Amino acid sequence: MLPLAAALLLGAGAAHAQSDNEVYESAIAKASRLCPGHSKERTTPGVRAVPVGALRVLAQRNYTMCPDRRLDAATPAVWYGQVGVFAWNPEVQGAAQLIAKQVDAMTRKEEFPAETLVWKADGSAATGTVVPMFEPRPRPVGSY
Repeated sequence: MLPLAAALLLGAGAAHAQSDNEVYESAIAKASRLCPGHSKERTTPGVRAVPVGALRVLAQRNYTMCPDRRLDAATPAVWYGQVGVFAWNPEVQGAAQLIAKQVDAMTRKEEFPAETLVWKADGSAATGTVVPMFEPRPRPVGSY
């Protein structure tokens, strides 16, 4: 009886597992609900640059990736630790690959500090840098 129950539980978990494409589409859909700078054209390249395993970790932790054109070319990638958002400027060449590299590294280490981290275009940490505050997309009137 016990082996049968274990097999059923494993089968149920596999049935709910998302395919790689579903993981990417889910991350893009979440960005559409949360990110004020979202558009499919801006969000998709950044999300698709991230390895699917890293996106699975972000989904488990309820973290999001958001394009943000307010970030400047010198510091085009940010981790907003207080709100669990990775942001990059999609108009800066190489920013999508930069944020993908940072997401991958942080998910591998399972280290997500509460403070804001900012990266320069060359991938090095920027200290003492001021970046715009993350502000989520306003909810439509009447939604909860």
